[in-house]
Amino acid sequence: MNKKSWLTLRDGKKLEGILFGAEGAVAGEVVFNTAMTGYPESLTDPSYKGQILVLTFPLIGNYGVPRDKFEHGISHFFESDHVHISGLVISDYSVDYSHWNAMKSLSDWLREYNIPGLYGIDTRALTKHLREEGTMLGKIVPEGEKDIDFYDPNKENLVASVSIEKPLLYKGNDYKVILVDCGVKNNIVRCILNLGVTLKRVPWDYDYTREEFDGVVISNGPGDPQSCTASIRNLEKVLKMDKPVFGICLGNQLLSIAGGARTYKLKYGHRGYNQPVLRVGTDRAYITSQNHGFAVDNETLPDEWEPYFINLNDNTNEGIRHKSKPFFSTQFHPEASGGPNDTRFLFDEFFGLIVKSRNKK
Repeated sequence: MNKKSWLTLRDGKKLEGILFGAEGAVAGEVVFNTAMTGYPESLTDPSYKGQILVLTFPLIGNYGVPRDKFEHGISHFFESDHVHISGLVISDYSVDYSHWNAMKSLSDWLREYNIPGLYGIDTRALTKHLREEGTMLGKIVPEGEKDIDFYDPNKENLVASVSIEKPLLYKGNDYKVILVDCGVKNNIVRCILNLGVTLKRVPWDYDYTREEFDGVVISNGPGDPQSCTASIRNLEKVLKMDKPVFGICLGNQLLSIAGGARTYKLKYGHRGYNQPVLRVGTDRAYITSQNHGFAVDNETLPDEWEPYFINLNDNTNEGIRHKSKPFFSTQFHPEASGGPNDTRFLFDEFFGLIVKSRNKK
């Protein structure tokens, strides 16, 4: 636990810390998360694939890792079945954890997945640096380990590495929903199943357009949306069917591209539980959970589309909707439980569109 290790950024900045978790050197994109709690959820979020995660909260590990339980065959406490980050950087690591449901330490958990952690870092100063300079590539190299090259995960199709390999079916009522798994978080699956529908969860590149369904949900996922050409191609077909579509996070970007808009990479992304968004056309704001490094360019939305939500911090896009057809999306995570569940209504809104669409037939 006292072995020295270094975080080196692409711009030459080098920070010394102490290693915990697994030993070994890793490289990836260095990003920060501003959440105060919830590291088990963050570390298992597939959207962090290929990234070295910096947590700004000063004390991490104090409640260990929970003993899991399952609902609908999916994990209750984790957002996927394993840890997706490449490395973890924190300020102070709590070696002694205490929680009634804890089954192991954070360090032991990281070691299971061969992921190194680094503590003793001034993460707030590091976060300020990333805010000023922008998200950048970095690497963690422990003392005595061979140096490695920087690695840019955004040059790969990360979605293909986190999506399921074959369809899964969750039986419900006679309303049928397709979930395009681009690295879906478990709570999105749970929120859809709570609607009572029959859900077919399919791989990111699966052609579901010739099957029977009442609506489509496109999930969150990692990396550059432009790499998901198969997902976009299928969405373009669905938009011609006029069936309800609901995009979440990466799904917002994919729906926008399929609708004719463009996306761009944010300077440092939005990651945390405290992002305020405004529902366009109202004075209603919501505090949301987010995890994304790309955004939709509002100026490129075709005339038949409009922004649905706007980020109140930087006025970036937080969702789109079609002006006359049942298509909408959010850049934030409506399934999140970082605080009040005040955006869960969007799942009900999606189901309402499904019922309305079927009644038209």
